[in-house]
Amino acid sequence: MRAVVTGGAGFIGSHVVDALLERGDEVVVVDDFSSGRRERVPQEAELVEHDIRRPYEVEADTIFHLAAQADVGTSMEQPGFDAEVNVVGTVNTLEAARACGAEVVFSSTGGAIYGDVDAPANEETSRRPVSAYGIAKLCAEEYIAGWNRIYGTSHTVLRFANVYGPRQSPALEGGVVSIFMERLRSGAETLVFGDGEQTRDYVYVAEDVEAALASAGSSGVYNVGTGLETTVNELHRLCAEIAGVDREPIHREPRAGDARRSVLDASRAQRELGWRPRTSLADGLRHTWESF
Repeated sequence: MRAVVTGGAGFIGSHVVDALLERGDEVVVVDDFSSGRRERVPQEAELVEHDIRRPYEVEADTIFHLAAQADVGTSMEQPGFDAEVNVVGTVNTLEAARACGAEVVFSSTGGAIYGDVDAPANEETSRRPVSAYGIAKLCAEEYIAGWNRIYGTSHTVLRFANVYGPRQSPALEGGVVSIFMERLRSGAETLVFGDGEQTRDYVYVAEDVEAALASAGSSGVYNVGTGLETTVNELHRLCAEIAGVDREPIHREPRAGDARRSVLDASRAQRELGWRPRTSLADGLRHTWESF
C-alpha cells in the first residue's frame, strides 16, 4: 500500500509511519514541522514539507490524517488558528484524497468531542464539546460524513481518548503525562488545574497505531480508548512513583475548556475491528518514563 501520513513527524503520526514501514508499505510524510521533528522522519519515507492549511496533491491508497492543532488551551486562545488547521486542513486532505481516489483515516478526539459525560461515551452519545478544539474536530467529522454521502467515499473516523507515550511533547498542555514526567525528571514544580478529581481515559500510543492500521477500509466511526477512568491526582501519583519522586502537585484555578469527566466505550472497535487495548496504564507509564 502507498500510504500518506499527515503530521507524520509528530507524536502519533511518527509511530504510524514506523508501523507502516515495518509492514512493508510505501510511506509519504506530509508535515510542516510546526510541531513535528524532522529527525523522526525515517530515510525510507518520502517527505513532503507542506502546511495542510493550503491545498495539496498526493498519490496514495490511504491517507492517515494526523496533522492537527491538538492543544485545548491554544484552541481557546486562538480559535481561528485552531479551525484553520483542524477544519480547513481536513477539507484540503479530503480533496487531496478525492483527487487520487484514496480513503482517509481521520484522527479525531473522543474526550473533546463528547465533553462531560455521565458514563463511558459510545459513538452514539451526544457530542457536546466544551472547547474550541472539540468543536473544530466535530466540524471536521461532519465534513468527512458529508463527503462520504456526496461522493460515495469510505473515509473512517477514529475518536481517540487521551493519548500518551514516547515522543509526546511536554510543551503542549494536552500531553499531561509527558508534562508531569518532564517536570518530575527536572525537579520543576508540577501543576494540576482544579481539584485534580477530573477523570480521563488514557490510552497508550501503540494502541492507537494498531487501531489506525486496523480501521483502514472500514468506513466507520470508532472510539479508541480503554473504558477506564483515572483522576489527574491519581495519574500524578503514578508518575511520581515511577519517577521515584515524593512530591505533591501545586493546584491552580481550573482552565476553560477542560471537561470534568471523560471516558470512552470502545466496544464497537473491539467488535468490528478486532481491536482492544492491551497495555495497562502502569505499563504504559513505565515505557514512557524509560523514553525520557
